[in-house]
Parts: sequence; structure tokens; C-alpha cells
Amino acid sequence: MTDTARARKLADRIRVVVAETLQRRIKDPRLGYVTITDTRVTGDLREATVFYTVYGDEEERASSAAALESAKGVLRSEVGRQTGVRFTPSLTFVPDALPENARTIDDLLAKARASDAQVRQASSGAAYAGDADPYRKPVQEDEESEGDTDGEDA
Repeated sequence: MTDTARARKLADRIRVVVAETLQRRIKDPRLGYVTITDTRVTGDLREATVFYTVYGDEEERASSAAALESAKGVLRSEVGRQTGVRFTPSLTFVPDALPENARTIDDLLAKARASDAQVRQASSGAAYAGDADPYRKPVQEDEESEGDTDGEDA
């Protein structure tokens, strides 16, 4: 049985170690503005997946990915030295899809706002299709007609 709390703690520690090592020790000019967003470790603590984002265009993302692949050995040895686990997990770097998902959601929200504005504009000068009060009400008899009939009987 695996200890998921231990895997989470190790994942958090790996994230911090990789981020600090990238900032202080790795001097690769291909490495752009990289942010380590998340780390996940398998249940047997043998493999760690490090999710990252890169600020910039596609060229900077590709060069940063190449720089991370070339620095994988240095980063793994630093993780092993600072975590003190028996077996240092192998590192896999995966670009995080969070910015693309956020961009897609922002585009969908902008389309929804435009559609709402279009509906609001179309309904601003519109009138009701039927009567102002579409509900039926019980018929109320006139008081005068009742009074006339009562007077005739007397």
C-alpha cells in the first residue's frame, strides 16, 4: 500500500528544489522565464512528472524545453541530494496546459458577453407579444347590474 501523503510531500519538495535549482544554478541561455506549476510523483516514488509554463512565444517554449531536457541530470542529482530518499525519482518535464485552457475559457467568456449584449440590444425596444397581463382572472360581475335586478323584484 502506498502512502499518498508521503508522495504529496515528496512532490512538493521536488517542485521547490527544481524551481530553486533552475533559478540559482542552471545558467543555460536557452532557458526562458520558466515557472514550475506542479509536480506529481507515482505511488512507488520512482517517477516524478514536473509541470512547467514558459512565458513567451513558441520558439521560447521549444528552447526552454530543450534546456530542461539537457539539465535533467543536474536537477535529478540535486533532488536526490536535498530530499534524502533512497531512490531518486526520474524527472519528466511536461508543459502545463493551464495557460491554453485559461485562454480558451477567456475566449468563450468574451463570446458569451458579446451574445448577451446582442440579445440585450435586440430586446431593448421590444414589446410584449400578447396582453400586458397574460394571466386569466376570475370574472367580476358589475355591481350596477345586480342592483337593477334587486330593485325590479321589490
